[in-house]
Order: sequence, then C-alpha cells, then structure tokens
Amino acid sequence: MQHILWSLALVVGVACGPALAQAPAAGDAASAPAAAVAPAPATVAPAAGGIQSQNIFEVKPDASADPKYLEQTNGERAKVQPGNNAPMWRQVGQGVTGTSSLPESQAPEAGNLIQPFVQYPGSRVTNAGEAWRQVRNQWIIPYGGSLLLIVAGAIALFYWGKGAIKVHGAETGRKIERFTPFERSAHWANAIAFVALAVSGIVMAFGKFFLLPIMGATLFGWLAYALKNIHNFAGPLFAVSLVIVFFTFLKDNLPRREDITWIAKGGGMLSGQEVPSHRFNAGEKIVFWAGVLGLGVIVVASGLVLDKLIPGLIYERGTMQIAHMVHAVATVVMMMMFMGHIYMGTIGMQGAYKAMKTGYVDDTWAREHHELWYDDIEAGKIPRQRSAVDGPVEAAAAAGKPVQA
Repeated sequence: MQHILWSLALVVGVACGPALAQAPAAGDAASAPAAAVAPAPATVAPAAGGIQSQNIFEVKPDASADPKYLEQTNGERAKVQPGNNAPMWRQVGQGVTGTSSLPESQAPEAGNLIQPFVQYPGSRVTNAGEAWRQVRNQWIIPYGGSLLLIVAGAIALFYWGKGAIKVHGAETGRKIERFTPFERSAHWANAIAFVALAVSGIVMAFGKFFLLPIMGATLFGWLAYALKNIHNFAGPLFAVSLVIVFFTFLKDNLPRREDITWIAKGGGMLSGQEVPSHRFNAGEKIVFWAGVLGLGVIVVASGLVLDKLIPGLIYERGTMQIAHMVHAVATVVMMMMFMGHIYMGTIGMQGAYKAMKTGYVDDTWAREHHELWYDDIEAGKIPRQRSAVDGPVEAAAAAGKPVQA
C-alpha cells in the first residue's frame, strides 16, 4: 500500500511540478519584496483565470512581417514534437500548391493534394470534395436506388395485374417488314451497350450494399474492376450507336396530330382498347425524344468528360465532380424510362420481341397495335417489304402471301 501511495505522489508531482514552479503560492508572492519578484516574460500573457505559459507553436499575427518566423516556429515544433506535421496539412487544406512530377498541361491540379477549403452558405461542409461526396452518398445513391426499385416494382405489379398485351385476332400468316436488318443491327448494338452500361453502373454504384457482403472484398474488387473497364469501353459504343439510332428512326418519330389522342387516352393501357397510331405511337416517341435525344446527349457528354475523351477540356477536380453528378442523375432517369421500354418490347406485348428479332410482324399484330401504319401499308403508301428480298420468308412477305416467319 505504501508503494502505491508513493507512485501516485510521483505522478502528481511530475504533472503539476512545472505549473507550480511557474506560479508561486499566493502567500509567498505577498510576503516577497517587490524588487525580488522577477518580471514576467513578454510572451506570458495574464488571463482571467491565472497565468498562461508561453505557447511556442502559436503563429504571430504579424508573422508575414518576419519571413523566418514561420520557419523558426516549425523548426521548434520539429524539435519538441517530432513527427507532428500539422502545419503541412494545414497548408494543404488551405490549397497551397506544391511540386509534382506530372506535367502541368496534363494535370493542372497535380500540385494540390486536396481542394481548398471553402465555407458553403448554410452548410458545415468546407471542402468541395467533401460536398461532392455527401451529395453522392446522401442524395444520388439512396434516392436513385429507391427510384429504380420503385419503377421495377411498379412494372412487376402492372404485369401481375394486367399481364401481357395480347393479339386478339387470329394471325393471317401475311407478314409486314417492321424493321430492316440495318435498323435491327443499330438497335441491338445500342441495346447491348446500354445493358452493359446499366449493369456495370448499378454494380459500381450500389454493389457494395448488396454484393460486397455476399462475395467478399477480394472477389467484389475484381468484379468492380472488370465492370469499370467494360463500362468505359461500352460508353463510346453506346454513343456511336445512339447517333445511328437517332437518325435511322427520326422520320417515323416526328410528332403527328394523332399522338395527342393517344396521350389523352393513355395509349389504352388501362382500358385495354388500343388507340390507333402510326409506325410508332406517342409513348415510343416520348422515349425517342426524351430518352434517346435529350437524356442521351447529357449522358454521353458527361460520360465522355469522365472518360477524358473531349479534347481541349481542362480536367480539374471540380469539372469531374460536376460531370459525375450530372451523369449519375441522367443515367438514373434514363434507366427508369428504358425499363418501361424494355418491358413493352419483351414480355409486356405479345409479338414485340419477335418483331425486333426477325424484323417481321403479322398483319393482325400491325392492325391491332398500329392501325394507322397498317392502313398506310394496305393503301400502298408504305411498302410491305422495305429491304432486299433474301429468303422465302422475305419473298413471301414482299408478295403478301401467307407464311410463318
């Protein structure tokens, strides 16, 4: 017990010794002659609670007047607190530019480790990089993922309640060429690139929430790395095919007076009665103009920035952060829109997938789903066979004879 008490006394003495040495007892100070009391150093400033010791690490307000002051202060810090590099990181946070082996033309911010601290009004965030991270993690990721799940759930409920849109009449065996080989090739190239981009983008954005716990860090890391490269290479393919698709289907997607009636009746989705339309109805035209053109331009442009494929553009951190946020929001909206398009082109409408696979539809299908287009074909305004005849199915379709595609 005696050893324990001596140890506690030693610890208290070591901790309080310097303070007691600098601040004499009140009784001693009062009884000592005035001439015997040593004057306080200039660096010791009295405070309301007592006397403060000298702080050798405090930067003077007029440090700029003495260029060697900061250097001396840092040198003293290195002696007293070796390994303490707080001053360097403080300068890094203030945006101080250092040196880098990268050429300035290729990396204009190579000398800056992080973006300068800037106070945003009404926010505690003081760094542009941190602001971007919070927007991504607190807005784009949760709300974007929720919207995709809501759309997927709505499609599933609609299919469960309504089922596929079927052809009511019996097939005639007479075929109409709905898509030429070139149109199908352009569409499939664009569709495959879009699926590759959508799957890889979803895994990179949301994979750590639903795949990482199952696969583990190593396997998920390799998967994310592979999908990232697929994403980067599929992007230019998507951009080129999107331009081809736009000009290929532009003529038949121009707005017409009948589209207003189709929109007013909701395309007959709820009533079950088809609304007459031309080759593409108003719903498909909305996907074409809003999805292919509008969102397509935004997604492709921002993606090319992220891939650093736009010549002459200065790729700073702020530029990449803005491009990422624009790209993420636009792709989420595009995926929501194209999910409905993919649904209607596969399981949502009987015969729609077969039309894009073979290029041909039956007269009954054309009459029920695109009545105005079928009437123009019957009137001879639009040819039944638009591409070169190549095989018995195409020959029969061109002749208007019954045949099974």
